[in-house]
Amino acid sequence: MAQSRHAVEKEQSTKITALVVDDNRINRTIHRRLLSNLGIENEVVGSGKEAVDAHCSGKKFDLILMDMEMPIMNGIEATRKLREMGNRSMIAGVSSRSMEEDIQEFIEAGLDDYQEKPLTMSKLISLIRKISLNG
Repeated sequence: MAQSRHAVEKEQSTKITALVVDDNRINRTIHRRLLSNLGIENEVVGSGKEAVDAHCSGKKFDLILMDMEMPIMNGIEATRKLREMGNRSMIAGVSSRSMEEDIQEFIEAGLDDYQEKPLTMSKLISLIRKISLNG
């Protein structure tokens, strides 16, 4: 794992920040730990509305890991809203849903990437590399 972290840190020219958006406490903890193990500063929120509120408060993130199914405001609505508000973060949908029409609706809302749960270190490193290449 140290080698993976070193490889990612080497690719980062600046510190990458991430927001984990998931209503499931266990998923939030897992995603937060994966990010922390890569040296990525991160915050967690429990709904799409909280993600939109974080953006409204002026917080900026390089990566947003967005769950699809959440109460109050789901990931599709939150992604669409964030894009309408001009958010340019990489938004990666992370969901256990595998129905093609659900995934397609999520992507059309403004996702940059979609990963099926569980999120693994290799999937996360792939996302970070895309940020590094585009940044």
